[in-house]
Amino acid sequence: MGNCQAGVQLACSLRELGDTDPIVLVGEEPHAPYQRPPLSKAFLKGEITADSLTFRTHDFYREHNIELVTRERIVSISRDGSGGTAVAESGRRFDFARLALTTGAVPRQIPFDGSELEGVGYLRTATDATQLEQALGSARKLVVVGGGFIGLEVAAGARVAGLTVTVLEAAPRLVGRAVSEQTSEFYLQAHRRRGTRVVLNAQVVRFLGEHDRVTGVELGDGTVVPADVVLIGVGVIPRTELAEQLGLAIDNGIVVDGSALCSDGFTVAAGDCANLPNPSITPGGVARLRLESVQNAIEQGKVAAATLLGLPAEYSTVPWFWSDQADLKLQIAGLSGGHDQIVLRGEPDSEKFSVLYYRAGQLIAADCINKPLDFIAVRGALNHGQNVPADLAGDVTIPLKKLVSAAPALAGK
Repeated sequence: MGNCQAGVQLACSLRELGDTDPIVLVGEEPHAPYQRPPLSKAFLKGEITADSLTFRTHDFYREHNIELVTRERIVSISRDGSGGTAVAESGRRFDFARLALTTGAVPRQIPFDGSELEGVGYLRTATDATQLEQALGSARKLVVVGGGFIGLEVAAGARVAGLTVTVLEAAPRLVGRAVSEQTSEFYLQAHRRRGTRVVLNAQVVRFLGEHDRVTGVELGDGTVVPADVVLIGVGVIPRTELAEQLGLAIDNGIVVDGSALCSDGFTVAAGDCANLPNPSITPGGVARLRLESVQNAIEQGKVAAATLLGLPAEYSTVPWFWSDQADLKLQIAGLSGGHDQIVLRGEPDSEKFSVLYYRAGQLIAADCINKPLDFIAVRGALNHGQNVPADLAGDVTIPLKKLVSAAPALAGK
């Protein structure tokens, strides 16, 4: 259930592994499954069209005997032994012998006064992106509520297009849950240099409007920030309604093991909706987490497909992420949770630098800004259990790939 990246990958992987049983891919959106990351980047800039975002053609699904069902929202689901039935809002029934939940996530809603005003919206789907693109085309002032990756990507593109842009972040720094203080500070200054107004510790009180259209955002100190368009980007919530109906374990997502198997021992789940064991190859950090990335959706979809076929599979790939904010490309390799040392490689003011994270002397992650070779070196080292000595990592005269060495033994591993 769910025709997103993870769902498409799972279906394709089943066929690649030789499965010939019927596959039905059910989703509520009107579109064939498509890529989401470009929605806040190239799509809004008019560089690509909605049609170019689709993963596969309709001919592909037909040739591989994958039934693609759109515009059907599953509202109830039940199991009878290892099989079961899913019922759509329309009343259509889908009987199944195997079940994969790739239900994704939805934007976290903010119940502020004025949220219903025209011009106030979220960005998650192609429909959202099309509406935002149209709104920005006639706007002069954009306010972004939330200083996460999606909001900053849209803000950067809007500035390039000549709009007046204000980012309102409730926390004391940007993208604070994902990157180091050094990386947060860099993005704060970089966006300000490009003309974006960024307000930290911002308390949004309500949205103001005239004639049912947004005109501004009121803050806790009484300040009103003028706006023609307001984008709310304060994170997402995993869709677990169907899993809850099945009595599956839920904890910030659908709880799965390393094989993408849910608590009932039959169902698999993959993608943004799944809470999985930390796949980092080093100890430290949280034991379980949800990963919101294309790479995770693909890799977990492959694992889930193998599990459905009774084949041994374990999610162990080092996670990686990226964010394009106009001319600033951030690439993250690994998971930085549990780090006890940070090494700065390069000068942030040059807008080409990396932040390397260590635990007990072992490299565990890196934020790379406009440094693709650093990203490749770190990602390769992490995937092979290798290390980059912390005392040498800051020397930009030495390519990181030349510093990669065997990893030392870690205490407690």
